[in-house]
Amino acid sequence: MITGWSPSALGVEGSFLEVLRAPHPVLATEGATVDPLDPSMIQLAADLVATMRVSPGCVGLAAPQVGVAAQMFSLDVTEHPKTRTCHGIFVLCNAVVVEASRQEKGREGCMSVPDFTGDVKRATRLTVTGILPGTTDQVIITTDAFEARALQHEIDHCNGKLFLDRVAGAHAIYPRKVYK
Repeated sequence: MITGWSPSALGVEGSFLEVLRAPHPVLATEGATVDPLDPSMIQLAADLVATMRVSPGCVGLAAPQVGVAAQMFSLDVTEHPKTRTCHGIFVLCNAVVVEASRQEKGREGCMSVPDFTGDVKRATRLTVTGILPGTTDQVIITTDAFEARALQHEIDHCNGKLFLDRVAGAHAIYPRKVYK
C-alpha cells in the first residue's frame, strides 16, 4: 500500500466519466504534466477512481481515456489473479519509469479498445516515480508482474500510446472473448 494515501484523501467525490474509444484523437495526444495541487486535477483524480470502480474488470484508467490530455492515471490491481506485488488503489501524476527489466510478452486489453486484446512485451520488474494528487509527495513504486504491466500500460496512455502501438503486428491482435 502507498502509506497515508487513499481516494478519500482527495476530499472530493468523484463522478463517472465516459471512457473514450480509439481512434479518438486525445488518445494519441501526449498528456501535459499536471500540478497535483490544482483543484481541477484533484477532481479529475477522484473522477478517475470513480470511473474505474464502476467499470467491470478495470484495473487502471488514464486521464486521456476520459478526454483529458494529462499525465495522470488511477490504478488498482488488488483483485486481479495475476497480481503478485500490490500497492493498493492509487492515483499518480507525472509518472516516470526510472528502471525496467526483464521483458516478457503478455496479453493486454483496454477499455478504449473494447473489442480486441493483444500480446505486448513489457518489463516484468519496474520502478516508477510520481506525485500523489492533492500533495507534493513524490512516491517511488517498485513492483513486478501484473502491477508492473498495468503501470506501463497507463503511462503509455499518458504519453499518447495504446497497447495496439506496441503489438508486434496484426498476428498479435485478437478479438476479445466474452465469457458468460
